[in-house]
Amino acid sequence: MTEQIMTIKEVAGYLKVHERTVYRLASKGELPAFKVANTWRFRLQDIDHWIRQQTGTLASAGAEQTGRRAES
Repeated sequence: MTEQIMTIKEVAGYLKVHERTVYRLASKGELPAFKVANTWRFRLQDIDHWIRQQTGTLASAGAEQTGRRAES
């Protein structure tokens, strides 16, 4: 299986935000990213995981596995 690598422009379209927002989040370390030749790149799998973290989906899934309710 190959990993899909995305550019700032592609991530911005995927998240439906401005490219500057993606750049700012990546620069602050808030969005998972890495640099290739001083240009930001993103793994689609990492972005999807980040989305689940932001929406609380991971907390809910973890609570279901332990039989507890996720707290808001």
